[in-house]
Amino acid sequence: MNKFLAIIILITFSFACKKEQKKVADDLIDTNLEEAKIEKESGEWIYLLDGNSTDGWRAYNGDALPPGWIVKDSVLTFDTELGMEQDYTGGQDIIYANEEFDNFELYVEWKIPEGGNSGIFYHLKEGIPDAGPPDISPEYQLIDDANYASIHDLTSYNESMGVKENLADLQDWQKTGSDYAMHPADASQKVLYPVGEWNTTRIIFTPEKVEHWLNGKKLLSFVPWSDEWQTKKNAGKWKDADLYGSFKSGYIGFQDHSSPIWFRNIKIKKL
Repeated sequence: MNKFLAIIILITFSFACKKEQKKVADDLIDTNLEEAKIEKESGEWIYLLDGNSTDGWRAYNGDALPPGWIVKDSVLTFDTELGMEQDYTGGQDIIYANEEFDNFELYVEWKIPEGGNSGIFYHLKEGIPDAGPPDISPEYQLIDDANYASIHDLTSYNESMGVKENLADLQDWQKTGSDYAMHPADASQKVLYPVGEWNTTRIIFTPEKVEHWLNGKKLLSFVPWSDEWQTKKNAGKWKDADLYGSFKSGYIGFQDHSSPIWFRNIKIKKL
């Protein structure tokens, strides 16, 4: 085989491979679009954000959204500068108030800035004296794992929590994907995209099993209200929070932790 013929064969083979790869990619896109269409038409998912308004959302223990929470470019956004510009004496955590949920699969896309911190609450109840959302509701932690500790001084806080080592670092139970202060995320399974990039979260809750997922990877699983769960609760941060995690239904909520936060494609499926 002469050199010229070999080059022609190589170019032809390369073109055929690229064409096949494009076909596979196009087929995958078509499949995903069709699945999304079927999913939406099936009515299984309840969309908690219509992309145009904040309908359904209000302050925790409030009648309206706190300043700073807006929808911009189809994204539910907490704008800290806007929030500070207005006088507001209430808390700035928010809930989806149209419905309470018991057993569910929740899907959320989110991103945070450098040093950002927030969380996703579920089974959240209102009107409880001397108790905020973290004292009542389990929390899927959202935080800038890479930079938060270098920006914020954690030493005093960790000392108050009885942490004796690595006082200035985030503890495992404080990191993204963890069941905050209860079940740490499995670091070996974690794929966390850099600040400013979108991440996907799934929370699955049933009385038999709770799962936290991040970007397609399962980070943890536990049995709610089991003996092991009770022991962990009574030995840690929530030992004096009698109502923590006790409710079997409640609101979905997002936490204001004094940093910008962005949420989109918020949907829930009843199980």
